[in-house]
Amino acid sequence: QVQLVESGGGLVQPGGSLTLSCKASGNIYDANTMGWYRQAPGKQRELVATITTGGPTNYAESVKGRFTISRDNAKNTAYLQMLALKPEDTAVYYCNFQQWPRVVALRPDNYWGQGTQVTVSS
Repeated sequence: QVQLVESGGGLVQPGGSLTLSCKASGNIYDANTMGWYRQAPGKQRELVATITTGGPTNYAESVKGRFTISRDNAKNTAYLQMLALKPEDTAVYYCNFQQWPRVVALRPDNYWGQGTQVTVSS
């Protein structure tokens, strides 16, 4: 089992910045992927950004150039730096962790953080 604890959400003005953190603990293997999804009221949950243990990243087109995802493998912690925030970035942000178990499996293991609210408003 893997546990995720995320933090860093809050209320900011348009153009402001926030940094989210997500720390994983438990049965963590060397190769895994961490990232964030977000969900706004009335909309489907969408992938924001992901990063693998080795470093490759993936971003939604709507956040490219504004958000940066990084990680500290020694601390099993991922960070999402959000710059130039817009009202449309308002959502609950959920940390995600994915890895293949050490036994034969039909699918990788997926874990979710508790979610943190990001509100961009004047």
